[in-house]
Amino acid sequence: MLSDNITQSFLAILSEELIAAMGCTEPIALAYAAARGREILGCAPDRILARCSGNMIKNVRCVRIPNSQGMVGIEAACTLGALCGDSSRLMEVLESVTAEGLQQTRQFLSQHRCRVEYLESPIALHFIIELERDGQQVCVEVQHHHTNIARITKNGAVIYENPQSTEVIQPAEREHLSIENIYQFANEVPLADITPFTQRQIACNMAISQEGMTGKYGLGIGPAIMDTYPSSPITRAKAYTAAASEARMDGCDLPVIITSGSGNQGIASTVPVIIYARELGISEEKLSRCLVFSSLLTVFQKEYLGKLSAFCGAVSASCAAGAAITYMLGGSVQQVKDTIDNTLADIPGIICDGAKASCAAKIASALDAALLAHNLAMKGKVYEANSGILQDDAGHTISSVGYIGKVGMKQTDAEIVKLMIGK
Repeated sequence: MLSDNITQSFLAILSEELIAAMGCTEPIALAYAAARGREILGCAPDRILARCSGNMIKNVRCVRIPNSQGMVGIEAACTLGALCGDSSRLMEVLESVTAEGLQQTRQFLSQHRCRVEYLESPIALHFIIELERDGQQVCVEVQHHHTNIARITKNGAVIYENPQSTEVIQPAEREHLSIENIYQFANEVPLADITPFTQRQIACNMAISQEGMTGKYGLGIGPAIMDTYPSSPITRAKAYTAAASEARMDGCDLPVIITSGSGNQGIASTVPVIIYARELGISEEKLSRCLVFSSLLTVFQKEYLGKLSAFCGAVSASCAAGAAITYMLGGSVQQVKDTIDNTLADIPGIICDGAKASCAAKIASALDAALLAHNLAMKGKVYEANSGILQDDAGHTISSVGYIGKVGMKQTDAEIVKLMIGK
Protein backbone atom coordinates (compact mmCIF):
# COMPACT_ATOMS: atom_id res chain seq x y z
CA MET A 1 0.00 0.00 0.00
CA LEU A 2 1.19 3.50 -0.81
CA SER A 3 1.43 5.83 2.14
CA ASP A 4 -1.37 8.35 2.59
CA ASN A 5 1.18 11.12 2.04
CA ILE A 6 2.10 9.82 -1.43
CA THR A 7 -1.55 9.24 -2.36
CA GLN A 8 -2.51 12.75 -1.33
CA SER A 9 0.47 14.29 -3.16
CA PHE A 10 -0.49 12.46 -6.36
CA LEU A 11 -4.09 13.68 -6.04
CA ALA A 12 -2.76 17.20 -5.54
CA ILE A 13 -0.66 16.85 -8.71
CA LEU A 14 -3.74 15.81 -10.66
CA SER A 15 -5.65 18.78 -9.26
CA GLU A 16 -2.87 21.18 -10.31
CA GLU A 17 -2.21 19.74 -13.73
CA LEU A 18 -5.58 18.63 -15.11
CA ILE A 19 -7.20 21.98 -15.74
CA ALA A 20 -9.34 23.26 -18.60
CA ALA A 21 -7.83 25.53 -21.24
CA MET A 22 -9.15 26.97 -24.47
CA GLY A 23 -6.74 26.85 -27.37
CA CYS A 24 -2.97 26.62 -27.31
CA THR A 25 -1.72 27.42 -23.81
CA GLU A 26 0.97 29.96 -24.78
CA PRO A 27 -1.29 32.55 -26.51
CA ILE A 28 -3.83 32.00 -23.75
CA ALA A 29 -1.15 32.74 -21.16
CA LEU A 30 -0.43 36.05 -22.92
CA ALA A 31 -4.13 36.87 -22.97
CA TYR A 32 -4.41 36.02 -19.27
CA ALA A 33 -1.54 38.34 -18.30
CA ALA A 34 -2.88 41.13 -20.51
CA ALA A 35 -6.35 40.79 -18.95
CA ARG A 36 -4.85 40.93 -15.46
CA GLY A 37 -2.89 44.03 -16.43
CA ARG A 38 -6.00 45.79 -17.78
CA GLU A 39 -7.83 45.08 -14.54
CA ILE A 40 -5.05 46.76 -12.57
CA LEU A 41 -4.77 49.64 -15.04
CA GLY A 42 -8.49 50.20 -14.54
CA CYS A 43 -9.29 50.79 -18.20
CA ALA A 44 -8.52 49.54 -21.67
CA PRO A 45 -4.94 50.37 -22.73
CA ASP A 46 -4.08 52.44 -25.76
CA ARG A 47 -0.66 50.79 -26.13
CA ILE A 48 0.65 47.28 -25.45
CA LEU A 49 4.22 45.99 -25.52
CA ALA A 50 4.81 42.25 -25.29
CA ARG A 51 8.36 41.15 -24.51
CA CYS A 52 8.58 37.38 -25.06
CA SER A 53 11.19 34.67 -24.73
CA GLY A 54 12.07 32.62 -27.79
CA ASN A 55 9.96 29.65 -26.75
CA MET A 56 6.94 31.88 -26.25
CA ILE A 57 7.43 33.39 -29.70
CA LYS A 58 7.70 30.01 -31.42
CA ASN A 59 4.60 28.64 -29.67
CA VAL A 60 2.35 31.61 -30.46
CA ARG A 61 3.29 32.88 -33.90
CA CYS A 62 1.55 30.17 -35.99
CA VAL A 63 -1.42 29.00 -33.94
CA ARG A 64 -5.00 30.23 -34.19
CA ILE A 65 -6.59 31.75 -31.10
CA PRO A 66 -9.99 30.45 -29.96
CA ASN A 67 -13.02 32.77 -30.02
CA SER A 68 -11.11 35.13 -32.34
CA GLN A 69 -12.54 34.20 -35.75
CA GLY A 70 -9.14 33.00 -36.93
CA MET A 71 -6.72 35.54 -35.46
CA VAL A 72 -3.09 34.44 -35.13
CA GLY A 73 -0.08 35.74 -33.27
CA ILE A 74 1.25 37.46 -30.18
CA GLU A 75 -0.27 40.85 -30.94
CA ALA A 76 -3.74 39.35 -31.34
CA ALA A 77 -3.47 37.25 -28.16
CA CYS A 78 -2.35 40.20 -26.04
CA THR A 79 -4.94 42.58 -27.49
CA LEU A 80 -7.80 40.11 -27.10
CA GLY A 81 -6.82 39.56 -23.48
CA ALA A 82 -6.43 43.26 -22.76
CA LEU A 83 -9.72 44.30 -24.37
CA CYS A 84 -11.94 41.24 -23.89
CA GLY A 85 -10.38 38.86 -21.36
CA ASP A 86 -11.53 37.84 -17.89
CA SER A 87 -8.48 36.81 -15.84
CA SER A 88 -10.66 35.08 -13.24
CA ARG A 89 -11.22 32.40 -15.90
CA LEU A 90 -7.47 31.66 -15.96
CA MET A 91 -6.73 29.46 -19.00
CA GLU A 92 -10.26 30.03 -20.28
CA VAL A 93 -9.67 33.79 -20.20
CA LEU A 94 -11.15 34.28 -23.69
CA GLU A 95 -14.29 32.23 -23.05
CA SER A 96 -16.64 35.24 -23.24
CA VAL A 97 -15.23 37.30 -26.13
CA THR A 98 -18.01 39.30 -27.79
CA ALA A 99 -18.53 40.54 -31.34
CA GLU A 100 -17.95 44.09 -30.09
CA GLY A 101 -14.70 42.99 -28.44
CA LEU A 102 -13.52 41.39 -31.68
CA GLN A 103 -14.24 44.60 -33.58
CA GLN A 104 -12.29 46.65 -31.01
CA THR A 105 -9.42 44.17 -31.22
CA ARG A 106 -9.25 44.41 -35.02
CA GLN A 107 -9.20 48.21 -34.85
CA PHE A 108 -6.46 48.18 -32.18
CA LEU A 109 -4.36 45.81 -34.29
CA SER A 110 -4.93 47.77 -37.52
CA GLN A 111 -3.50 50.84 -35.77
CA HIS A 112 -0.37 48.84 -34.77
CA ARG A 113 -0.78 49.72 -31.12
CA CYS A 114 0.61 46.38 -29.92
CA ARG A 115 4.33 45.71 -30.40
CA VAL A 116 6.40 42.59 -29.78
CA GLU A 117 10.03 42.47 -28.67
CA TYR A 118 12.34 39.52 -28.21
CA LEU A 119 13.15 38.94 -24.53
CA GLU A 120 16.62 37.52 -23.88
CA SER A 121 16.03 35.14 -21.00
CA PRO A 122 17.39 31.82 -19.73
CA ILE A 123 13.80 30.94 -18.76
CA ALA A 124 11.96 29.13 -21.55
CA LEU A 125 8.48 30.34 -20.54
CA HIS A 126 9.00 34.02 -19.78
CA PHE A 127 7.20 37.16 -20.91
CA ILE A 128 6.36 40.69 -19.80
CA ILE A 129 3.20 42.51 -20.88
CA GLU A 130 3.27 46.31 -20.61
CA LEU A 131 0.01 48.26 -20.89
CA GLU A 132 -0.26 52.07 -21.00
CA ARG A 133 -3.03 54.64 -21.00
CA ASP A 134 -2.98 58.39 -20.19
CA GLY A 135 0.48 58.24 -18.67
CA GLN A 136 -0.34 55.23 -16.48
CA GLN A 137 1.60 52.00 -16.97
CA VAL A 138 1.15 48.43 -15.69
CA CYS A 139 3.63 45.61 -16.29
CA VAL A 140 2.77 41.95 -15.69
CA GLU A 141 5.66 39.46 -15.75
CA VAL A 142 5.08 35.70 -16.02
CA GLN A 143 7.79 33.07 -15.52
CA HIS A 144 8.06 29.27 -15.78
CA HIS A 145 4.33 28.46 -15.74
CA HIS A 146 1.48 29.84 -17.81
CA THR A 147 -0.40 31.64 -15.04
CA ASN A 148 2.53 32.12 -12.66
CA ILE A 149 2.70 35.90 -12.27
CA ALA A 150 6.14 36.67 -10.89
CA ARG A 151 5.79 40.45 -10.61
CA ILE A 152 3.36 43.29 -11.26
CA THR A 153 4.39 46.93 -11.33
CA LYS A 154 2.26 50.04 -11.66
CA ASN A 155 3.99 53.24 -12.74
CA GLY A 156 7.32 51.68 -11.83
CA ALA A 157 6.35 50.61 -8.30
CA VAL A 158 6.16 46.92 -7.45
CA ILE A 159 2.62 46.14 -6.28
CA TYR A 160 2.97 42.35 -6.34
CA GLU A 161 5.95 40.03 -6.27
CA ASN A 162 6.03 36.27 -5.93
CA PRO A 163 9.13 35.33 -3.91
CA GLN A 164 8.63 31.69 -4.90
CA SER A 165 8.66 32.36 -8.64
CA THR A 166 11.05 29.58 -9.50
CA GLU A 167 10.86 26.71 -11.92
CA VAL A 168 9.48 24.40 -9.23
CA ILE A 169 6.60 26.28 -7.64
CA GLN A 170 3.93 23.63 -7.27
CA PRO A 171 2.78 23.00 -3.70
CA ALA A 172 2.25 19.32 -4.50
CA GLU A 173 5.26 17.14 -3.81
CA ARG A 174 6.79 15.58 -6.93
CA GLU A 175 9.64 13.66 -5.31
CA HIS A 176 7.62 10.45 -5.04
CA LEU A 177 6.83 10.25 -8.75
CA SER A 178 8.17 6.99 -10.14
CA ILE A 179 6.88 4.31 -12.48
CA GLU A 180 6.37 1.90 -9.58
CA ASN A 181 4.50 4.42 -7.42
CA ILE A 182 2.31 5.59 -10.32
CA TYR A 183 1.42 1.97 -11.11
CA GLN A 184 0.54 1.26 -7.48
CA PHE A 185 -1.42 4.51 -7.11
CA ALA A 186 -3.52 3.69 -10.19
CA ASN A 187 -4.32 0.30 -8.70
CA GLU A 188 -5.15 1.47 -5.18
CA VAL A 189 -6.60 4.98 -5.28
CA PRO A 190 -10.32 5.11 -4.38
CA LEU A 191 -12.31 5.57 -7.56
CA ALA A 192 -14.30 8.45 -6.08
CA ASP A 193 -11.07 10.42 -5.67
CA ILE A 194 -10.17 10.31 -9.36
CA THR A 195 -13.44 10.25 -11.32
CA PRO A 196 -13.93 14.05 -11.05
CA PHE A 197 -10.66 14.41 -13.00
CA THR A 198 -11.17 11.59 -15.48
CA GLN A 199 -14.80 12.40 -16.29
CA ARG A 200 -13.73 15.90 -17.35
CA GLN A 201 -10.89 14.47 -19.42
CA ILE A 202 -13.25 12.11 -21.22
CA ALA A 203 -15.96 14.73 -21.78
CA CYS A 204 -13.73 17.59 -22.97
CA ASN A 205 -11.01 15.79 -24.86
CA MET A 206 -13.37 13.47 -26.70
CA ALA A 207 -15.66 16.36 -27.62
CA ILE A 208 -12.86 18.22 -29.39
CA SER A 209 -11.73 14.93 -30.92
CA GLN A 210 -15.18 14.42 -32.46
CA GLU A 211 -15.14 18.01 -33.67
CA GLY A 212 -11.74 17.50 -35.28
CA MET A 213 -12.98 14.40 -37.09
CA THR A 214 -15.42 16.59 -39.05
CA GLY A 215 -12.39 17.54 -41.16
CA LYS A 216 -13.10 21.28 -40.87
CA TYR A 217 -9.69 22.12 -39.38
CA GLY A 218 -6.21 22.26 -40.87
CA LEU A 219 -5.59 19.48 -43.38
CA GLY A 220 -8.29 17.23 -41.97
CA ILE A 221 -5.67 14.82 -40.70
CA GLY A 222 -8.05 12.62 -38.68
CA PRO A 223 -10.20 11.58 -41.65
CA ALA A 224 -7.02 11.35 -43.77
CA ILE A 225 -5.51 8.79 -41.38
CA MET A 226 -8.73 6.76 -41.49
CA ASP A 227 -8.60 6.81 -45.31
CA THR A 228 -4.89 5.91 -45.45
CA TYR A 229 -4.58 2.94 -43.08
CA PRO A 230 -6.62 -0.24 -42.51
CA SER A 231 -9.33 0.09 -39.87
CA SER A 232 -8.05 -0.95 -36.44
CA PRO A 233 -7.87 0.36 -32.86
CA ILE A 234 -4.41 1.75 -33.66
CA THR A 235 -5.70 3.64 -36.69
CA ARG A 236 -8.66 5.04 -34.79
CA ALA A 237 -6.51 6.03 -31.81
CA LYS A 238 -4.12 7.92 -34.09
CA ALA A 239 -6.91 9.54 -36.11
CA TYR A 240 -9.04 10.78 -33.22
CA THR A 241 -6.06 12.01 -31.22
CA ALA A 242 -4.52 13.87 -34.14
CA ALA A 243 -7.92 15.34 -35.04
CA ALA A 244 -8.34 16.75 -31.54
CA SER A 245 -4.92 18.41 -31.71
CA GLU A 246 -5.56 19.82 -35.17
CA ALA A 247 -8.88 21.34 -34.11
CA ARG A 248 -7.22 22.91 -31.08
CA MET A 249 -4.31 24.31 -33.12
CA ASP A 250 -6.67 25.71 -35.73
CA GLY A 251 -8.76 27.80 -33.36
CA CYS A 252 -11.56 25.51 -32.14
CA ASP A 253 -13.10 27.11 -29.06
CA LEU A 254 -13.85 23.86 -27.22
CA PRO A 255 -11.84 23.48 -23.99
CA VAL A 256 -9.25 20.77 -23.44
CA ILE A 257 -8.10 19.26 -20.14
CA ILE A 258 -4.39 19.92 -20.29
CA THR A 259 -1.46 18.03 -18.75
CA SER A 260 1.87 19.59 -17.78
CA GLY A 261 0.76 22.93 -19.16
CA SER A 262 -0.08 21.60 -22.64
CA GLY A 263 -3.34 20.84 -24.37
CA ASN A 264 -1.62 18.64 -26.94
CA GLN A 265 -0.07 16.62 -24.12
CA GLY A 266 -3.45 16.44 -22.42
CA ILE A 267 -4.98 15.14 -25.65
CA ALA A 268 -2.20 12.69 -26.51
CA SER A 269 -2.13 11.19 -23.01
CA THR A 270 -5.90 10.60 -22.89
CA VAL A 271 -7.67 10.19 -26.24
CA PRO A 272 -5.82 7.03 -27.39
CA VAL A 273 -6.39 5.47 -23.97
CA ILE A 274 -10.12 6.22 -24.19
CA ILE A 275 -10.35 4.90 -27.76
CA TYR A 276 -8.63 1.64 -26.80
CA ALA A 277 -10.81 1.19 -23.71
CA ARG A 278 -13.99 1.65 -25.74
CA GLU A 279 -12.78 -0.63 -28.54
CA LEU A 280 -11.93 -3.40 -26.08
CA GLY A 281 -14.93 -3.03 -23.75
CA ILE A 282 -12.87 -1.94 -20.75
CA SER A 283 -14.90 -0.86 -17.72
CA GLU A 284 -15.28 2.80 -16.77
CA GLU A 285 -13.47 2.11 -13.50
CA LYS A 286 -10.46 0.62 -15.27
CA LEU A 287 -10.47 3.46 -17.79
CA SER A 288 -10.33 6.02 -14.96
CA ARG A 289 -7.35 4.23 -13.46
CA CYS A 290 -5.63 4.10 -16.85
CA LEU A 291 -6.17 7.84 -17.39
CA VAL A 292 -4.62 8.86 -14.08
CA PHE A 293 -1.77 6.45 -14.80
CA SER A 294 -1.15 8.14 -18.17
CA SER A 295 -1.50 11.66 -16.76
CA LEU A 296 0.94 11.08 -13.90
CA LEU A 297 3.43 9.36 -16.19
CA THR A 298 3.31 12.37 -18.52
CA VAL A 299 3.94 14.70 -15.58
CA PHE A 300 6.82 12.47 -14.40
CA GLN A 301 8.53 12.73 -17.81
CA LYS A 302 7.95 16.48 -18.10
CA GLU A 303 9.51 17.09 -14.68
CA TYR A 304 12.86 16.42 -16.36
CA LEU A 305 12.11 18.31 -19.58
CA GLY A 306 10.41 21.46 -18.27
CA LYS A 307 7.30 23.12 -19.67
CA LEU A 308 8.91 24.26 -22.95
CA SER A 309 11.98 22.96 -24.75
CA ALA A 310 13.26 21.88 -28.15
CA PHE A 311 11.93 18.39 -27.41
CA CYS A 312 8.40 17.68 -28.65
CA GLY A 313 6.08 17.04 -25.69
CA ALA A 314 3.92 14.77 -27.85
CA VAL A 315 6.61 12.12 -27.44
CA SER A 316 6.30 12.15 -23.65
CA ALA A 317 2.49 12.13 -23.69
CA SER A 318 2.27 9.43 -26.38
CA CYS A 319 4.80 7.32 -24.50
CA ALA A 320 2.59 7.63 -21.42
CA ALA A 321 -0.48 6.63 -23.42
CA GLY A 322 1.25 3.54 -24.78
CA ALA A 323 2.36 2.57 -21.27
CA ALA A 324 -1.18 3.17 -19.96
CA ILE A 325 -2.56 0.80 -22.59
CA THR A 326 -0.02 -1.79 -21.42
CA TYR A 327 -1.30 -1.23 -17.89
CA MET A 328 -4.91 -1.44 -19.15
CA LEU A 329 -4.31 -4.87 -20.66
CA GLY A 330 -2.81 -6.32 -17.51
CA GLY A 331 0.82 -5.59 -18.21
CA SER A 332 3.25 -5.86 -15.31
CA VAL A 333 5.39 -3.00 -14.02
CA GLN A 334 8.25 -4.44 -16.08
CA GLN A 335 6.12 -4.50 -19.24
CA VAL A 336 5.15 -0.89 -18.61
CA LYS A 337 8.85 -0.05 -18.32
CA ASP A 338 9.56 -1.99 -21.49
CA THR A 339 6.88 0.03 -23.32
CA ILE A 340 8.58 3.23 -22.19
CA ASP A 341 12.06 2.02 -23.22
CA ASN A 342 10.81 0.77 -26.59
CA THR A 343 9.16 4.14 -27.29
CA LEU A 344 12.16 6.21 -26.24
CA ALA A 345 14.50 3.98 -28.23
CA ASP A 346 12.45 4.92 -31.31
CA ILE A 347 11.51 8.62 -31.25
CA PRO A 348 13.48 10.65 -28.72
CA GLY A 349 14.54 13.19 -31.34
CA ILE A 350 11.36 14.90 -32.58
CA ILE A 351 11.95 18.64 -32.28
CA CYS A 352 9.45 21.24 -31.14
CA ASP A 353 9.29 24.02 -33.72
CA GLY A 354 6.29 25.73 -32.19
CA ALA A 355 2.56 25.22 -31.86
CA LYS A 356 0.81 24.80 -35.20
CA ALA A 357 -1.49 22.50 -37.14
CA SER A 358 1.30 20.03 -37.97
CA CYS A 359 1.63 19.18 -34.26
CA ALA A 360 -1.24 16.80 -35.00
CA ALA A 361 0.93 14.88 -37.45
CA LYS A 362 3.72 14.64 -34.87
CA ILE A 363 1.25 13.24 -32.36
CA ALA A 364 0.13 10.60 -34.87
CA SER A 365 3.75 9.60 -35.50
CA ALA A 366 4.55 9.49 -31.79
CA LEU A 367 1.48 7.37 -31.08
CA ASP A 368 2.43 4.98 -33.85
CA ALA A 369 5.77 4.42 -32.10
CA ALA A 370 4.20 4.12 -28.66
CA LEU A 371 1.60 1.57 -29.74
CA LEU A 372 4.26 -0.50 -31.50
CA ALA A 373 6.28 -0.26 -28.29
CA HIS A 374 3.27 -1.50 -26.32
CA ASN A 375 2.75 -4.49 -28.61
CA LEU A 376 6.43 -5.45 -28.39
CA ALA A 377 6.40 -5.16 -24.60
CA MET A 378 3.32 -7.36 -24.28
CA LYS A 379 5.23 -10.03 -26.24
CA GLY A 380 8.20 -9.77 -23.89
CA LYS A 381 10.36 -7.91 -26.39
CA VAL A 382 12.41 -4.87 -25.38
CA TYR A 383 15.56 -3.13 -26.58
CA GLU A 384 18.56 -3.84 -24.41
CA ALA A 385 19.83 -1.46 -21.75
CA ASN A 386 22.78 0.70 -22.82
CA SER A 387 21.57 0.48 -26.42
CA GLY A 388 21.93 4.08 -27.48
CA ILE A 389 20.54 6.29 -24.72
CA LEU A 390 18.57 3.52 -23.02
CA GLN A 391 19.61 3.08 -19.40
CA ASP A 392 19.42 0.15 -16.97
CA ASP A 393 15.91 1.18 -15.88
CA ALA A 394 13.09 3.02 -17.67
CA GLY A 395 13.03 5.68 -14.94
CA HIS A 396 16.69 6.41 -15.65
CA THR A 397 15.95 6.46 -19.39
CA ILE A 398 13.26 9.09 -18.76
CA SER A 399 15.69 11.27 -16.80
CA SER A 400 18.33 10.88 -19.53
CA VAL A 401 15.91 11.91 -22.27
CA GLY A 402 14.87 14.84 -20.10
CA TYR A 403 18.49 15.92 -19.74
CA ILE A 404 19.00 15.74 -23.50
CA GLY A 405 15.84 17.74 -24.17
CA LYS A 406 16.39 20.38 -21.50
CA VAL A 407 20.16 20.79 -21.47
CA GLY A 408 21.59 19.10 -24.55
CA MET A 409 19.13 20.70 -26.95
CA LYS A 410 19.42 24.28 -25.67
CA GLN A 411 21.39 25.40 -28.69
CA THR A 412 19.00 23.51 -30.96
CA ASP A 413 16.15 25.47 -29.39
CA ALA A 414 17.94 28.77 -29.97
CA GLU A 415 18.59 27.90 -33.62
CA ILE A 416 14.95 26.90 -34.15
CA VAL A 417 13.82 30.27 -32.80
CA LYS A 418 16.32 32.12 -35.01
CA LEU A 419 14.99 30.36 -38.09
CA MET A 420 11.40 31.08 -37.15
CA ILE A 421 11.87 34.79 -36.45
CA GLY A 422 14.35 35.36 -39.29
CA LYS A 423 17.38 36.24 -37.18
